[in-house]
Amino acid sequence: MKTIEETTETVQYHFPEGFWWGSSASATQTEGAADIDGKGKNIWDYWYEIEPNRFFNGVGPQNTSQFYYKYKEDIKLMKEIGHNSFRLSISWSRMFPKGKGEVNTKAVDFYNSVIDEMVETGIEPFVNLYHFDMPMALQEIGGWENRDTVDAFEFYAATCFQLFGDRVAKWFTHNEPIVPVEGGYLYNFHYPNIVDFKKAVQVGYHTILSSAKAIKKYRDMNMDGKIGIILNLTPSYPRSQNPADLKASKIADAFFNRSFLDPSVKGEFPSDLVAILKTEGFMPAMEAGDLDIIQQNTVDLLGINYYQPRRVKAKEHARNLDAPFLPELYFDNYEMPGRKMNHHRGWEIYEKGIYDILMNVKENYGNIECFISENGMGVEGEERFRDENGMIQDDYRIEFISEHLKWAHKAISEGSNVKGYHLWTFMDNWSWSNAYKNRYGFVSVDLDNDAQRTVKKSGYWFKEVANQNGF
Repeated sequence: MKTIEETTETVQYHFPEGFWWGSSASATQTEGAADIDGKGKNIWDYWYEIEPNRFFNGVGPQNTSQFYYKYKEDIKLMKEIGHNSFRLSISWSRMFPKGKGEVNTKAVDFYNSVIDEMVETGIEPFVNLYHFDMPMALQEIGGWENRDTVDAFEFYAATCFQLFGDRVAKWFTHNEPIVPVEGGYLYNFHYPNIVDFKKAVQVGYHTILSSAKAIKKYRDMNMDGKIGIILNLTPSYPRSQNPADLKASKIADAFFNRSFLDPSVKGEFPSDLVAILKTEGFMPAMEAGDLDIIQQNTVDLLGINYYQPRRVKAKEHARNLDAPFLPELYFDNYEMPGRKMNHHRGWEIYEKGIYDILMNVKENYGNIECFISENGMGVEGEERFRDENGMIQDDYRIEFISEHLKWAHKAISEGSNVKGYHLWTFMDNWSWSNAYKNRYGFVSVDLDNDAQRTVKKSGYWFKEVANQNGF
């Protein structure tokens, strides 16, 4: 077997020095220990209690992948497969069991230990504050519908900055904030399972306000680092160049991408989206000074999650005036013939999308410093690819990552300010209502055998990529 020194001459795609190689995960999806050491319930713990049937094979969040117990082993393994960085999230309800009030000292001890372990191992911690896991005590007063939650989030954020900011220099306020809006208030795949566009708009608005207020707090505290947000940017491709299809794709982009991208990076909401909200009577409740806070507290760093494109076309039929208002009243979704698919997840694979996103950010968002914070391939039944030595031969994941990286490399060659690539995810984790249906990790987790970890072929491939800073 060749050494890395011998293989570097064959590297075709070189990445910039200091490129961030790693992966991302979230607290609820990996920690387990859902009711241990003073942790309060979040909406996932509660929803699983009342409707376990909504979760694949009835598997809930109480145990998940046991990062709470195995973090030292996991961080060592991250280093072994080439990570120089890793994004985790802090569990709000572990830190503040009631969402506010007294901080849970056992939670502080846990996150201090995790961060210390990462720093000692040579892996930079990227820390995200909110990843879909509203404390149940706050959801009972409306969650993001209620402005009091914005204040609670600001306090939670400031507490984390104070406790961990001496070792963490990359912070993120929210991960994929459009998803709790879609899931909880439009399409019924997250708790509280409400279909109410007016509430959805208010939830989105308060989320953006909470992000800006946390950023303001970070800067007021003179923290020595960068703070940003992580957005799932899904390019909206029109079916054709017909003006009606182009208009439909622009509106879809406003609803699902620019709704959070514009205020986060530019400090303002998209005018075409605001016009729709005014026309339809769905403007959020706002207070004096809010827009100034949003305008003055934009992000330093943008995390970009990319999995699949959105393809849209002009409406085929007139709207039903009796139906609940949804964004799809302005466009129809479109399935492109001959599209490449991940059939396990039901998602289109379109690698060029990552390039299109990065070029858009370069050309229309000041080429802000960014990184690919999630990209990944979920596959059901991966056990069938396990070889005689027990390793999962996931060549399909290697192909998926390398094809996306080629397009990211092209964007870099054309001036994109993209600084890293994090796979979703390090190890197989619990994926919300999908539970463990699809596996995403570099490392497999055997749930029937004390959550034993085994590196997949892709993990060893990634190690080579990171060590060579290319492939």
